[in-house]
Amino acid sequence: MVNYQYMMNTEDVAKELNCSKSHAYKIVKELNKKLAEQGYITMAGRIPKVYWAKKMYGYELSVG
Repeated sequence: MVNYQYMMNTEDVAKELNCSKSHAYKIVKELNKKLAEQGYITMAGRIPKVYWAKKMYGYELSVG
């Protein structure tokens, strides 16, 4: 069984962008705001990996 981590936290985002955790938190907060406006349930400080890939890089990830 493969253990897939569905969500990214602010530390993951900071590593990906090579930025501070506080800046990464601002980015995650803004992305979560956009998800909430679309009716999705969000978690503070976390963002789905597939949404991250779509918004930051413009491509879709296949999960599985």
